[in-house]
Amino acid sequence: MMTEKRKKISRREFLKLAGLATSSIAAANLDSLVKNNPVSTENSKMMDAAGRPKRPWWIREVETPTVDIDWENLQRFDARATVRGSGIVSYVGEDEFERLTKVAAEKEKERILKNVPGYTLKDQALVSAQANAAVGMRSFLGPQRALTPTEREAPKWKGSSDEAARILRVAMRHFGAATIGFVELNEKNSKLMYSYDMDGKQIAFEDVDEAYETSQKRVIPYKAKWVIVYTVQMSSETLKRAPTAIAQQTTLLSYSRALDIQNKTQEFLRGLGYQCLGEATVNGLGISPAFAVMAGLGELARHNRVITPEFGPMVRIFKMVTDLPVTIDKPIDAGIMEFCKHCKKCSETCPASALSFDDEPGWSVQGKWNNPGHKAWYENSIKCRTYMLGEAGTNCSICFSVCPFSKKNKAWIHQWVKAGISVAPPLDSLLRSLDDAFSYGAQKRPEEWWWLNLPEYGIDTEQTIQED
Repeated sequence: MMTEKRKKISRREFLKLAGLATSSIAAANLDSLVKNNPVSTENSKMMDAAGRPKRPWWIREVETPTVDIDWENLQRFDARATVRGSGIVSYVGEDEFERLTKVAAEKEKERILKNVPGYTLKDQALVSAQANAAVGMRSFLGPQRALTPTEREAPKWKGSSDEAARILRVAMRHFGAATIGFVELNEKNSKLMYSYDMDGKQIAFEDVDEAYETSQKRVIPYKAKWVIVYTVQMSSETLKRAPTAIAQQTTLLSYSRALDIQNKTQEFLRGLGYQCLGEATVNGLGISPAFAVMAGLGELARHNRVITPEFGPMVRIFKMVTDLPVTIDKPIDAGIMEFCKHCKKCSETCPASALSFDDEPGWSVQGKWNNPGHKAWYENSIKCRTYMLGEAGTNCSICFSVCPFSKKNKAWIHQWVKAGISVAPPLDSLLRSLDDAFSYGAQKRPEEWWWLNLPEYGIDTEQTIQED
């Protein structure tokens, strides 16, 4: 079992926190502002030998994640037990599923005819564009079109684990990934890989040189033991229009971009002479939030998803497996899970009442769709999915958009708040109150979105938090 007490704020950390506020408030001193602005152009180029961007001092690497895990009792999860896709049928029955589907279709038509903002014909056309314009085939083994070193009559690429991690990070950032982390599979964390994928194929580990796939299973060689975990940023401006078709399409866009990143990464590693095994089904292969926590990309939060220091919950998480040895990452403690104990904003605004109000995370699950073995605020996925099918007619994601961490990082106050959350937990309740006072969590009017001059994909790639 993993546990680690949060350390108390040190005098040095307090002075840093005070200094961050003081230097940021002194707007007249431009040099000070540039130095302390974590999104400056110069700072954004900083990375270590393994290609990791240098994060601020208040994001601490830790040996164990902030979520408690009982590795002895944790078992590999059967992905078919989730409520994603048609998985909801096993919980509500075919008749109820058909009824909900019919209700959704009727509401969609009614909203289009009544020109309901966020559900108009142009909004639905946007959803169709994202859902039907596939960027390539999703596969376990990858496109397998790139020339291998053998086919080029050249030796495979070789370098240190730091070099491998760095070039992979740089390539994947170029392909469109927001953040990237690496986990080495071992006896414990291999339990985070699904036992059966969403389509019913077994995910097995075998002592073979090459990965392969049959009609019954997908086989990962033992030597392919490094998990690549990456995030794709979602448009916060768009998701602030949840739950509408406008908000739904930004989620679909993140999945199509992730598939493009997966295919390109698989081909990149093939070109270097290595294997890269991807998600053959949507959200397949393994438990994305769990791997993101282990890779240090974020912390598990109240909505039972991951919140990242850089983008809050405004990301989708994906993973691949490779036999290229890379330098691995550690979990982080940025005070996020601790903050969730006091905030509860996502639970208060969840229209389906699917999220927990408990002060502390617990071991008891809500149903078979949850994987036991770790302490979490387990959600009622049936309530969530039923609301999306029968009422919203789209996905929801309100819990993402109202989160206090879903703020842009342009203003100094946001950095000060995140630093305060990390090192001064007594401030958590106050900071949640300030979030309410400034109406940060308020949903925005859908029709306004069509008048916004947003950047590519509706995201700001300068939003990452870098160390000064």
